[in-house]
Amino acid sequence: MTATRAAANGMSEIPVLGSTMAYRETNAARDPVAVFLHGNPTSSFIWRNILPHVAPVARCIAPDLIGFGRSGKPPIAYRFADHVCHLDAFLDGLGIRSAYVVAQDWGTALAFELAARRPAFVKGLAFMEFIRPMPTWDDFHQTPAARATFRQLRTPGVGEEMVLEANAFVERVLPGSVVRKLADAETAAYREPFLTPDSRRPVLALPRELPIAGEPADVYATLEAAHAALRQADFPKLLFVGNPGALVSPDFGQRFAASLKHCHVVQLGSGLHYLQEDHPDAIGHAVAGWIAGIEAATARAGLTRAA
Repeated sequence: MTATRAAANGMSEIPVLGSTMAYRETNAARDPVAVFLHGNPTSSFIWRNILPHVAPVARCIAPDLIGFGRSGKPPIAYRFADHVCHLDAFLDGLGIRSAYVVAQDWGTALAFELAARRPAFVKGLAFMEFIRPMPTWDDFHQTPAARATFRQLRTPGVGEEMVLEANAFVERVLPGSVVRKLADAETAAYREPFLTPDSRRPVLALPRELPIAGEPADVYATLEAAHAALRQADFPKLLFVGNPGALVSPDFGQRFAASLKHCHVVQLGSGLHYLQEDHPDAIGHAVAGWIAGIEAATARAGLTRAA
């Protein structure tokens, strides 16, 4: 296990592949473990109001993905494969061999890929606003304006101006995808990791990794395989859906859950993409009860086998 060291704001960090990854943690001595994976352009900060609800039933670990939050910003391309490698090294560095995984946005893509490659790792998967292979642009997002924006983000030169220069993902996409108005302190926390154009390279990379219409081919193929494995996976699943949602509508969420084994849907009500900001209490309570219920059922099954 890699030694940890204290980082800013009560967080910890560990060395990972020549850089560092920061993380929030509660109840370090408790078992089971719950790992929380964020998306773009957020950080573990988005889980801040959810972790306290889950802490009584699990050791909660919420990393800042490489290039995000208080994690390092090494000179890499920040492609999906880079995040896979860094997350693997992070989990191995902390000695985590199995966990419940709670994920949103790009965190779901990492969770699906992890579950396909290391099926014994995932004890259960709770997820929301998830990424999937999308055959056409019409399959991405529910609003034409958002699809047009993301086409611009993927356009060389235009995306650089929007993200590296104007910081559009933090200043426009994030607040526009939360129903309530973020407080000034919350906006400042999301803005802080991306104060310079160079620091925003990780934010620009991920829209260009979205698997849409077969591109990028490697990401599309990886997530096709991951979703195929997810449909066969026996571990419990919990899908949170907002109304109208952004990537996942209530109707689509129900259909998707029906294609999986052991998947329960929680309808959160009014919500767009960053559901953690609009429904932290509902998500936290549901995840805590879900983990506690699985652990209790597993314990009962063990006693029955031993009898």
